[in-house]
Amino acid sequence: MNYSVGQVAGFAGVTVRTLHHYDAIGLLVPSERSHAGHRRYSDADLDRLQQILFYRELGFPLEEVAALLDDPDADPRAHLRRQHELLTARIEKLRKMAAAVEHAMEARTMGIDLTPEERFEVFGGNDPEQYAEEVEQRWGDTDEYADSQRRTASYTKEDWKRIQAEAADWGERYGALMSADEPPAGEAAMSLAEEHRQHICTWFYECSYDIHRCLGEMYVSDERFKAFYDALRPGLAEHLRDAIVANAARHTA
Repeated sequence: MNYSVGQVAGFAGVTVRTLHHYDAIGLLVPSERSHAGHRRYSDADLDRLQQILFYRELGFPLEEVAALLDDPDADPRAHLRRQHELLTARIEKLRKMAAAVEHAMEARTMGIDLTPEERFEVFGGNDPEQYAEEVEQRWGDTDEYADSQRRTASYTKEDWKRIQAEAADWGERYGALMSADEPPAGEAAMSLAEEHRQHICTWFYECSYDIHRCLGEMYVSDERFKAFYDALRPGLAEHLRDAIVANAARHTA
């Protein structure tokens, strides 16, 4: 059996463009070509694609995926064992986060106030008051901080729910963009970077492109921010930083 690029894209839930890109970089070269030169994929090609997508879901860069799959000493079963271990670790982390969210939901329903330790234990025991104090120390004398304090002081519970919903939707779309191997300097990534900046402008303070670039660097250099964004999708912090830089460049050139 062999399959067209459109069929494989449908099987795997990826775009034809992604498969073309994998072919161009030598990551997944179809075993055959039709008389007309069209790509034809074998069952062995599909097995390799499955391995690629496993590693991509776990956040491995394409170059590292290629090195892993093309290692002549690697046993295919070793790949599966490694992926199983990595996925099991991620599942356990997500399970703990889900349990923490459920605990918070139950407490809210019963009218119980969680302690800071209970509320943030899943994120490493950070004290929200200490974090707020740090924010004030770092940016308390800026116009942006004053603007943010003024705006958020009047927000209702519904406002915060809307802010969180918008952020969650953005995060899902950015994760999907990375799954499609969109480059940070591509139109899609830059558009979501601009949407990220506009979200800040709408709800918190006027975020200039210079400020946005600084934020992008902080998302990578500060482990707390990096952990937050990489929890949405491994590697998202760096990808977003690069998209922010590219978006700022096209608007300020």
